[in-house]
Amino acid sequence: MKKVVDINEIKTLIKDGMTIMIGGFLACGTPEKLIDTLVEMNVKELTIIANDTAFPDRGIGKLVVNGQVKRVIVSHIGTNPETGRLMNEGKMEVELCPQGTLIERIRAAGAGLGGVLTPTGVGTIVEEGKQKLNINGKEYLLELPLRADIALVKGSIADEMGNVFYKGTTRNFNPIIAFAADTVIVEAEEIVKVGELKPEDAMTPGVVVDYIIKGGA
Repeated sequence: MKKVVDINEIKTLIKDGMTIMIGGFLACGTPEKLIDTLVEMNVKELTIIANDTAFPDRGIGKLVVNGQVKRVIVSHIGTNPETGRLMNEGKMEVELCPQGTLIERIRAAGAGLGGVLTPTGVGTIVEEGKQKLNINGKEYLLELPLRADIALVKGSIADEMGNVFYKGTTRNFNPIIAFAADTVIVEAEEIVKVGELKPEDAMTPGVVVDYIIKGGA
């Protein structure tokens, strides 16, 4: 199967109402070209799972500002005032999840687990509506897995089979979300032939990647 495709081929995969995971941390390691494509398509009613909603003019923030998102599941929204405004006006649902818990819920989905147990959030509003378990005298919250229809991943280098390398902090959520979606699309700064990427540099294995598009730096 040829994985390297033109950006226009990706458009047929994305529909209104989808749940989409997006890599990045405050627009670092975020697939900007793929996000711009979603903005151009004007797909609506999206549920976005990510670390944050970036800034109004960058990354996921552009989808928020454009009114394309009905719900976000993120660890914080403080850098994007538009997210806060829409939440306060009841126009967009925001589920705030502690960052460590968020990534573990995603990891659980990728590993096929039924959930994760964590003491984080016990005794706070985080525990509302969640099952609590007492284990050896200590209370834990059962946090359920998070899975998406599509994961949009930003890689520094990808080979034609989908093995991906991430430079520095651009790694962040990217390799984890690549295991927790039905379809995985990688936006790579550089695409190389199979064999040009060292095996030890393959931080995401090509077996989980469905499509690769060429992105910018």
